[in-house]
Parts: sequence; C-alpha cells; structure tokens
Amino acid sequence: MPAGKIVNLQDGEDLILGCLVLGAGGGGRAERGLALIQSALEEGLTLSWVDANEIPDDALTVQPYGMGSVAPMSETAKAEIQRAGLVEVFPLDSMVEAVKELGAYLGQPIGCIVPSEPGASNLPEPLVVGARLGIPVVDGDYAGRCIPEEMQTTPFLTGKKSYPFSSVDRWGNVVICRSVQNAHMLERIGKMLAVAAYGNTSMAATPLSGKEMKEILVRGTVSKALRIGRAIRQARETGEDAVDAAVRAAEGWRLFDGVVSEKWWEDRDGYMFGTVTVNGVGKYAGHTFKAWFKNENHISWLDGEPYVCSPDTVTFLYEDGTGPSSAQIQEGDRVSAIGMKGVEAFRTPFGLDKAAGPRYFGFDIEYRPIEEIVREF
Repeated sequence: MPAGKIVNLQDGEDLILGCLVLGAGGGGRAERGLALIQSALEEGLTLSWVDANEIPDDALTVQPYGMGSVAPMSETAKAEIQRAGLVEVFPLDSMVEAVKELGAYLGQPIGCIVPSEPGASNLPEPLVVGARLGIPVVDGDYAGRCIPEEMQTTPFLTGKKSYPFSSVDRWGNVVICRSVQNAHMLERIGKMLAVAAYGNTSMAATPLSGKEMKEILVRGTVSKALRIGRAIRQARETGEDAVDAAVRAAEGWRLFDGVVSEKWWEDRDGYMFGTVTVNGVGKYAGHTFKAWFKNENHISWLDGEPYVCSPDTVTFLYEDGTGPSSAQIQEGDRVSAIGMKGVEAFRTPFGLDKAAGPRYFGFDIEYRPIEEIVREF
C-alpha cells in the first residue's frame, strides 16, 4: 500500500516547498520539478511512494538523480549550443531513459526506485520515473538532505558500489559506465558528463538489492518534505509566520534574520561555488551571517566565527517560507537562515573526515553538532 501520494497540483506544490527547505540551496530547479509533476498529473499518472518494508529483499533497486551545477547557463554556453545545432530530445524525461538504459544493461527488471535526495526536482523526478515505468518509489533517500557529491551518501559511507551507472542528457546522448575505481571517480566522471552536456545530465546508479537498500536508507524523507511544505502553505493561509512553521515541521532552529549584503559565486568543475553574506535585522541587528556553498550550503559563520556546518543543514528562506536556490538568492533579499540536524551516520569520525565535515570541504574548522551550538546562542 502507498505510504503517500500526490493527488493534485496543490500536493505537488507543497512537496516542492518542503524540498526547498531540505535542499539547502541545491537539489535542482523547482520550476522543473513542478513541470514534471503537472505533466504527470495531466496524463493521469499516480505519483506515490511506499514504505521501505514493502520492497522485497531480492528486488533490484536503483537510484536516479540529476548530475551537474546549479549555476545559470552562461551566454557562451548558449551560443555553443546554437552553433552545434543541438535539439532537446528528452526535455523532461531523460531520467526515465537513464533508468531504462541501466535496466537494459543489467538485464533484469528494476523493482524499486530510490530517490537520491529530497531536492525540488531530484525528488519529484524519481516519483515521475516510477509512475511512468510502473515501479514503486520508496519513502526515503540516501542523503537526508541535498548534497553535491556521491561522497555525501550512505552508499559511500557503507562501502556499497554505485556502479554500473547510466547517463542520459536532454540532447539524447547515452553513456553506460561499467566500472569505476571508487566513488570519487564516479563523481568526477558524472560531473564531466554534465559539463559536456552544458550543465546537467540524468543518471541511474547504485544497483542494490532490496535488503541492502533498506539497511542504508534514510527513511521517511518523501513524507517529511510533503509535511513541511503543507505546514508552510497552511501558515501562509492563516497569516502565521511561514519560516517558524517550516522550522517546526522540520524540527530545526531559526538561526538568523537579515538582508543579503553580498553574494559571490563561480561555476567550476560542474559545481556552483560561492558565499552569501547577510546583515542582521531585528534581534540580529549588528551581527553578520555568512554561508559557503558548493551547490548547497555547507559552512557558515556568525560574526566571523565558525557556526553551523555540514553534515548539519543550513537553508535560507524568504519570509513566505520559500527556499531560494544558490543561483536565485541575490543581494538585497530579505532572508532567514534555518538549521536542521544532519544524518547521524555522517557525524562519525569517518563521515566527517571522508564525506561531509568541514575539513572534507577544505576548511580548518572543528565540527560541532548544531544542537550544541544553538544552546549557546
């Protein structure tokens, strides 16, 4: 039996609102996610998900996801696309094709779709893939938040192989990667394919048995995203504080309120890197909050001192509870920063050092759990 489903466009909008909270600035474009949901509903498809325990232990499960930078496309890239005469073959369903290609290569039916992360397009898209192919989608993912790399996933933490994998871009280019040396090379190859495709490609990876999947799944994140989004919408309708509603539903903390005073970014190696600086207002007047992102926010500082860092989550929200992407947030925006506890498995010495901690991202900062930090402020 389904654990939940999207029955109308309102449900879809709520789901995406929740994904933007869990997205930390990444997770794909909300516009694409909504377009996918709307198209599927107009076709009469049912977008649903099931509890992990409904998946047989011997089922073949795969993880489809978008690979690439969240940065806006440059004018140079647009000109190159025009000169090359490229025409979109799969404008909305490249991920469907990626799953079909991986299944054909593996030579056995795929029995379960596992979302990679609760992103604004990286969660709706697997739901649509499952509906189009008649494959159940599990209520959970392999990260618990949006992340930029394979190394911030539970398959990496537990030594599971994420290959073979397929890659299909919107231009119709198909690649099957039979083997990679390790997760770092999988990430690098995938990002280079995305760069070659002028920004993004769809991948299907991590072929695991149902038993293996259930052992490492971060459970309940699809339902959680929908619950958060509904709380934000209901707060808007009743005139309540939408940011506070998001914080309560996400079981997080409100960290800062202010106005974006500076944003710096660059598109490099298939990622969007940058920083956002916020000058405080209200009770935060006279203070400064700064976040560094690699697609998603990972490191933050309060008045120049290290503050909440990955694997815990920092997300910016507008006053109406909408979470802007790293590409969308701009100087002059009035925002709140909220924080959420990360997946416990990434807080281990191995998880911090090799996958998701500040030093992994190149910062000489000692990780401190968010629940300890907020007690001091």
